[in-house]
Amino acid sequence: MFAIVKTGGKQYRVGVGDQITVERIAGDVGNEVSLTEVLAVGGNDSPVVGSPTVQTASVRARIVQQPRGTKVIVFKKKRRKNYRRKRGHRQELTVLKIEEISTGA
Repeated sequence: MFAIVKTGGKQYRVGVGDQITVERIAGDVGNEVSLTEVLAVGGNDSPVVGSPTVQTASVRARIVQQPRGTKVIVFKKKRRKNYRRKRGHRQELTVLKIEEISTGA
């Protein structure tokens, strides 16, 4: 069984036992979170597609890590104007382990 969930403005196809890296979700390592924005559920029986979400479905996951992504350098320059700006960014991430997909039916 699999589900398509939406979190952090992105969509992920997940199955039980999968580990996914998403944008930061508040919580400590080991806490359980519920992803309720389920766009579709498929697998053994006929697939269920929501409009826009499947109301009764949810995905239960556990927080494995709260890391930060790799550094991205943002460098701006205007030639012949002595204008240079260097900024860095590290995205805050969460690693989730999917434990259960429930259709609510």
